[in-house]
Parts: sequence; structure tokens; C-alpha cells
Amino acid sequence: MKLRRRPSAGFAYIAAVILLVALATMGITVSRLSNTQQITAAEDAMQAYALQAARAGTEWGLYQALQFESCAGSTDLTDIKTLSGGFAVTVECSVQQLEEGVKSDGVTPRTINIYTISATGCNANHCPDNAAAVKSGYVERKRVVTLCATGAKEPC
Repeated sequence: MKLRRRPSAGFAYIAAVILLVALATMGITVSRLSNTQQITAAEDAMQAYALQAARAGTEWGLYQALQFESCAGSTDLTDIKTLSGGFAVTVECSVQQLEEGVKSDGVTPRTINIYTISATGCNANHCPDNAAAVKSGYVERKRVVTLCATGAKEPC
């Protein structure tokens, strides 16, 4: 009896399975990369909003210092939260009074106020929010300005 040799079969199946696994892996990688890119772009926009909210807070503090010579310790600006789409702003202000010049006969030194205004903008109920900082999607930006003003409501 003569044995017949059978032709090789099944190689195409193995190649097809390897090709499908490679294509599926590539598809999952592209999908995750796209998702990460979209999340990063959204957080970048949120950070820009937080920076603009902090900028509005420092502008408000500068206005208070120049117009009213007022420097509240810490203020939450709830109006900005309503206008900016959910961003809270906390403004902190400190003032240091100094006398500039040398005292001499008949001349009094000029008194100047140095205001340090710090504004923090974030997408939480109160800034800074340490509990929300550990959650995904929380953004916070801080802006600090210094103003030197005389008692005549003008910069030094």
C-alpha cells in the first residue's frame, strides 16, 4: 500500500488570525489615542477659562484698590461664577503701607500703599478646592499682581 501525502492545509487560517489580531490591536491603540487627545484638548480649554477667571479677579481687585483704596482679605466673586460658566474666583488682597522719602524740616514723606492681589480661578464651588483637586477634570489657575499706589489714587 502506497501512502499518499496530503497537501498542507491550515496555514492561511493561522495567517488570517494573526492579521486580525494585529488589526484589532492597532484599532484599539488609535481609539485610545484619539480619546486621550480629546480629553487633553478639553482640559486645555478649561485651563484657559480658569486663567481668564483669575484675570478677571485680579482686575476686580485692582479696581477696588485704585478707586476705593480698599483691600478686603479674601473675597469670593459669585457674579463671575455665573458669567463664566461655572468658574469660581477667590480674590485675596493684602496691603503694606510705607513712607517714601526722608523726613526733613517742613517736608513730610509720601505715604504709599503696596497692594498684593492674588486671584485663583477654578471649576469648583470654592477656590482653591483641595478635595476637588484629586478628581479628574479639575482645573485651577492663580494670578498674582502687585500695585504701588499713593493716597491720591494714582500709581507710584
